[in-house]
Amino acid sequence: MPKLNPSLRVRIPFIVAGFLSFLFSVFLYFVKDETSAGIFVGLWVPSIYSLGTLLLTPAAEVAPRRRGGGGS
Repeated sequence: MPKLNPSLRVRIPFIVAGFLSFLFSVFLYFVKDETSAGIFVGLWVPSIYSLGTLLLTPAAEVAPRRRGGGGS
């Protein structure tokens, strides 16, 4: 793992957490027949990926740039 790109190395925990959440939701839904719990855990996947995007996106890319000058 030391040869991985540093930006990829920071993203790996979010990718792994999302994938494990997906596998756990499939397990709950199909194997344990807990449909409500499986759907609930399945909703964690986009939440985990959104959190990763929020934390890893630099503030300069998020904030819109203000244009100087006048005019309408």
